[in-house]
Amino acid sequence: MSKKSNITITILFVLSVSLIAIAAATYLLTIYYRQVCFHILGGFCDSMIEHNPGSRQAVLEVLKTQDFYMTDKNILSNFGYDPSNLGITDTTVLWIAIFVFFAGGILFLFSFWYWHKKSDARIQALTGYLEKINTGVQGLVFESSDDEFSKLQDEIYKTVTELYQTREEALAARNNFAENLSNIAHQLKTPITCISLIVQMAKEHLGDFRTAEMPQGHTSMACKMHANIKDIERQLNRLTHLEESLLLLSRIDAGTLTFDRKPTDVFTILSLASDNLYELFLQNGVLIDIPEMGEMNINVDLNWTMEAVMNLMKNCMEATETGTAVHCSYEKNPLYVQMRIWDEGEGFTKEDLTHLFERFYRGEKTKNTGIGIGLSLSKAIIEMQNGIIRAFNLPKGGACFEIRFYTSY
Repeated sequence: MSKKSNITITILFVLSVSLIAIAAATYLLTIYYRQVCFHILGGFCDSMIEHNPGSRQAVLEVLKTQDFYMTDKNILSNFGYDPSNLGITDTTVLWIAIFVFFAGGILFLFSFWYWHKKSDARIQALTGYLEKINTGVQGLVFESSDDEFSKLQDEIYKTVTELYQTREEALAARNNFAENLSNIAHQLKTPITCISLIVQMAKEHLGDFRTAEMPQGHTSMACKMHANIKDIERQLNRLTHLEESLLLLSRIDAGTLTFDRKPTDVFTILSLASDNLYELFLQNGVLIDIPEMGEMNINVDLNWTMEAVMNLMKNCMEATETGTAVHCSYEKNPLYVQMRIWDEGEGFTKEDLTHLFERFYRGEKTKNTGIGIGLSLSKAIIEMQNGIIRAFNLPKGGACFEIRFYTSY
């Protein structure tokens, strides 16, 4: 509201209150006037009867003709008269008082309605401003005003400005972090490539040694070299996986990871993920159970979603014993499509549950030699496709991952 509007409302309020006060004062003065007249007339009648007792009947007859009624304050009351029945009262003042009172009341109600309308419009404007800010519209500025909402408006502007600054700083920090991750990943490529070449050359020389005739001691040394080369290759595979994961994390943090989202059947995703892990499951002696529960489509990127599901399946496989199985199920309701992946192991520890999806987190009892990125990547991929993921322990034992993809896009 503008300053002019505030002055108008103030004038209306003052005027309405003044009219009501005047009307009330007029009404009270009218009552007082009638009381004075009543007592004067009562005193007059008392004096007349006192000086002329024979006039008592005459006075009574006169009063009866004026339609007086009884009060208990003086002789007029004894004859059945009260102030409201005195014929000498002029009702014009009373009607004026009533009119002024109602006029003041109507003006007061109009002033209150006008003030409420202006306040509501001001609140709606501030609310609309916050809604636009929440939708990402920037650079909105209100006209300066001087009213009871001015301080609130100033505080909102300060808060929004600070939030913008904080957001920009957070985005800059995230971009720097993503850039650093990308640089680290690229820097890893050179030593990984060099070590791979060295290992390849060592394997070739070792093959030459095996074909040649060597003394008994040299044969034992060749076996040790072969074992060492195998260890180096395993570590190279870990480094290669770390490099790929860091590059993927940098793309996620920078917001450059794109998804080709299409309607995809859940059973297809689970089946393809298990097929890619078939050899690994076979080596560990773990089965995977994926029942066909009807066609249920979700709007996701097939390859990236399959990658996320594979990480969850591998985690369950590593947490269970040989001869057991990893189970999958899925269902649909009007709100979301839900997938569950669980194992027959001991379940998550209480400490691990709160940190499972943190980057580079590895539980104390973990059996694998991973780097702790898989679950965090799965979470990021799922959440970027309008989904959520949570982990919990089943009542009968076993760790379970639950994924929900919501049907609103």
